Amino acid sequence: MLVLNCSTKLQMLEKMLRWSFPVSLKVYGAVMNINRGNPFRKEVVVDSWPDFKAVITRPQRQIFSPHNKTDDLDHYTNAHAVFYKEPQAYQELLENTNAINWEQIFQIQGLQDGICGISRAVALSKQVDVKTSSFRMVIQSDPDTLPDVKLQMDPKFSLAYLDISHSSLLNKTWSRGGNLRCEKYLANLICSFPSACVLDDKGYPLSWSLTDQFATMIHSYTLPEHRRKGFSRLVTTTLAKKLHSCGFPVQGNVLEANLPSVSLLKSMNAHFLPCSFFRVIHTPFQFLTKPH
Repeated sequence: MLVLNCSTKLQMLEKMLRWSFPVSLKVYGAVMNINRGNPFRKEVVVDSWPDFKAVITRPQRQIFSPHNKTDDLDHYTNAHAVFYKEPQAYQELLENTNAINWEQIFQIQGLQDGICGISRAVALSKQVDVKTSSFRMVIQSDPDTLPDVKLQMDPKFSLAYLDISHSSLLNKTWSRGGNLRCEKYLANLICSFPSACVLDDKGYPLSWSLTDQFATMIHSYTLPEHRRKGFSRLVTTTLAKKLHSCGFPVQGNVLEANLPSVSLLKSMNAHFLPCSFFRVIHTPFQFLTKPH
């Protein structure tokens, strides 16, 4: 197991990951952010270098101090992206306690269906519960295919970026939110990565989308009373163009049953990938009875 902390090697890894699109997209997005200031303090672990067979991006391992303590119940921040060429190499890396902190609640994201089975196999011996979810994976690879959105907005509304003061509203409206850890996580995303929103004349968000630490567009949402006005299309297109201009892939995920979002993405010429997006949340048995 190796931790890649050399900027030259990380730049090499970014290029190498392009050869394995689309299944390497989650790790690729994380590595891009690491190579561009690392605002979310991530690091990369590989089984070997340069001929790696498995790679994991994880939160940086830090020397303990009272002012820099990891929250073991925060699976939002304790998030990992994985990509592997050989399942056995990935399983061996996952089993290594120097690679993964199995004493905390954490999540793994990736685009290979073997991720779920490997997590279950390893977690069984670690006394850890596993919950999986899957989504359709979508990309917008060509900025020239994005639609031109010409929307006659009410003059009192404006197109803008999210502000940290909006994190409470985003937390309340996100299906994965509704708790203080999520609100803190969303506030950190807003401060670190691109976003787009429509604001009313009081600066209150009506529609929005933001980007996470894996360079993925998430939590695209419009308040119910402002739907069917073209705001979602405007916000999503604006953020996609911003990501393209910064050199990032435009990627997202959506539930199969979320027909309005699927329809919107198709109308924007987005490409639905044959691979699915998987999220695996790992919870040590000792935390199962605790609220988090």
